[in-house]
Amino acid sequence: MVIKVFVATSSGSTAIKKKQQEVVGFLEANKIDFQQMDIAGDEDNRKWMRENVPGEKKPQNGIPLPPQIFNEERYCGDFESFFSAKEENIIYSFLGLAPPPGTKETEKSDATEQKSDATEEKSEATEDKSDSKDEKSDATNETEGHTGDKADEGAPEEAQSDQTPPEDQQEGKEEHAATGEEEEKQGEGEEKEEVEEQEES
Repeated sequence: MVIKVFVATSSGSTAIKKKQQEVVGFLEANKIDFQQMDIAGDEDNRKWMRENVPGEKKPQNGIPLPPQIFNEERYCGDFESFFSAKEENIIYSFLGLAPPPGTKETEKSDATEQKSDATEEKSEATEDKSDSKDEKSDATNETEGHTGDKADEGAPEEAQSDQTPPEDQQEGKEEHAATGEEEEKQGEGEEKEEVEEQEES
């Protein structure tokens, strides 16, 4: 994959020249392979650059200004995008290249990977915790079910005892009825004796 930097070598704009020099200088300093494509002396280069810069990156007049950076046919960005990527130490991602070991970008991606690994471990631990909670609640439900069964088994006996009074009570009632009859008989006998005494007198 070759990085292509579209520049205008004979540009009259000092600002454009400075931007082009900054991009080229940075790529050279970091030993990043690139091709410098001059749009001032080569009509094909100018045409290709204009056609391949995405619409949202084109200025209002529709003519994108150099420097424009591509990785083969894939558009990377203009100077502003390049500058932001450089500031954030993500220039290799911006260019679509793998960062070489020992660069800040590699450290950054390693840290991100470690962070995502830690997050995964955390979520796994949370899942284990919720699984054990589920098991616990299942066990509780089973215990409650057993208790309910026992309560149901005991219920018919209680119902029976409510309906039939104890034998002691029944016997007591019968005795009471018998003594009542005897008292009545005694009362009648006493009355007869009194009447007989009065008649005799």
